Amino acid sequence: MKNLIIILSLLFVALFNSCDLIKDKDDIGGDQSPMGEVGVTVSSSSAEIAGVSNFSAVITNLEDGISTYSASATVTNELLRNMVANFPGVEINGDVVTITGMKIQQTKEGIKSISGNGAGVLVKYDSKVGDTYPIEGTESVRTVVSKTGEDDYSYGFMLIKTIQVEQDPVNLKSVAVDKYTYIANHKFGLVGVKVDFGDGTSATFPIYTSAEN
Repeated sequence: MKNLIIILSLLFVALFNSCDLIKDKDDIGGDQSPMGEVGVTVSSSSAEIAGVSNFSAVITNLEDGISTYSASATVTNELLRNMVANFPGVEINGDVVTITGMKIQQTKEGIKSISGNGAGVLVKYDSKVGDTYPIEGTESVRTVVSKTGEDDYSYGFMLIKTIQVEQDPVNLKSVAVDKYTYIANHKFGLVGVKVDFGDGTSATFPIYTSAEN
């Protein structure tokens, strides 16, 4: 798109995607995921990663299959703060960044970002390598680049299967970020967001949700 809703995929997916609501939400099917229910929380690592720490989000509303999130994080990375400072729903108080009104659709078949100029499908769990998802309002796509089918990705104390989806920044072309990679699992949903920065470094933000499919 979190550009993203969500670059922490929820804060970052959300921070980098926040804008007007995209109403077309028919790109994924399936039953409502328990991960989209009101009260479900999302967190990341307690350690600072690339100048971001203390990330947390909570679902405040669920209507017609669309979950609304509020999120906050401590962001000491001035470049990241400046990138999102003027986005709708974002407030900055010192190093604390908060965002309200993030919209995400989660079903047992996939995840879609509803808010923002990069709205569109983040992942469909049954996709194959090479599949693409259009980013609404642009000619850009997200591309499935990995799906090993093996328990080879470290998640907490487990190894899990993942599907990985790459996306170049949308309307954020700069030296700051080269690429985002969404990492997902059919049971645990979005489990990580990798950010490749323009200086050649990268950081992976783990994502933990209090519910599962």
